[in-house]
Amino acid sequence: MSGLQDSILYIDDDLLVLNKPGGIAVHRGKGTTDDLESHFPELGLEPLPRLAHRLDMDTSGCLVLGRSDEAMTLLGRAFARSKVAKTYWAIVHGAPLGTEGVLSQPLRKLAGPEGGRMRAVADGPAAITHWRLLQSLEGGLSWLELKPETGRTHQLRAHCAHLGCPILGDRLYGPPGDRPPLFLHARHIELWIRKEPLDVEAPLPGYWYSSLRLIGL
Repeated sequence: MSGLQDSILYIDDDLLVLNKPGGIAVHRGKGTTDDLESHFPELGLEPLPRLAHRLDMDTSGCLVLGRSDEAMTLLGRAFARSKVAKTYWAIVHGAPLGTEGVLSQPLRKLAGPEGGRMRAVADGPAAITHWRLLQSLEGGLSWLELKPETGRTHQLRAHCAHLGCPILGDRLYGPPGDRPPLFLHARHIELWIRKEPLDVEAPLPGYWYSSLRLIGL
């Protein structure tokens, strides 16, 4: 994997933030042929950084890594105690009703043939996503800002589908024939692990610009 060092958005003695490319898993798993973690030696850092959280394979954007045991402990506490604020951008099919809202449908992983998918249910684990319409686009698409309060598997993808606006390129929750690239990007992350919060923003992948006419980016 070339250019991993070019994806560094922020680095200090304790942590770094990468602009993860879409289409690669963050770590090795069943069915994966490549993963980001196996390329960490290319960063030229000792000791090797470690993943502080996860992003879906097809999601791009801010990914936080720890560089020491102490940093990993602090980051773990921050993620567990809601000391991390994440903002995602998504291009979705259709248009939501209104300009902003909150999705609070609990989500549960399906069993059987549809295993791996999440579905909104009445009695599942809590899942909360704040959404805001940023722009209506040509071709029946919308550009949304998404701010999750919880971190359920596929939360943003499942919530957008429940809203009636599946994310463009989502092979699991989108319309038949929809294939990656997935237009879901971890645009911004804010961490409270020190006296002053750390703010990091990830530029969009090039295919957003080549595929869509977005105004004000």
